[in-house]
Amino acid sequence: MTPKKIIISSLISAPIKKVWDYYTDPAHIINWNFADPSWHCPHAENDLRVGGRYLARMEAKDKSFGFDFDAKYTGVNPGKDFTYQFGDRLATVSFMEIDGKTEVTITFDPETENSIELQRNGWQAILNNFKKYTEEK
Repeated sequence: MTPKKIIISSLISAPIKKVWDYYTDPAHIINWNFADPSWHCPHAENDLRVGGRYLARMEAKDKSFGFDFDAKYTGVNPGKDFTYQFGDRLATVSFMEIDGKTEVTITFDPETENSIELQRNGWQAILNNFKKYTEEK
């Protein structure tokens, strides 16, 4: 049986405002939004409001494959969480401060083409890349 939602998270050694800003600002998104060093995110747009659009181009550096991740915001609580719809799927990203660090939790609907494990690992790899980028900058 396929789980209804996949949940991943990471504890980032940075204050919540920095984590929120780095996660939502296109100037930062392009530096972390990929799962593997052979990929990159050459372009990102983010209109962070209900009804606003999030768009990120993800592609292999050798240009062999790429896709646009295109979503529409359905809920935004600045500094706390947001929800977006992409296709017929939903994802929620929440930010919680814990002892000066920030836990980012992403809950999303799985798709049917790839295994749950592959989806979880792919999204977790992107979140791990975000953690590394945010802690180093």
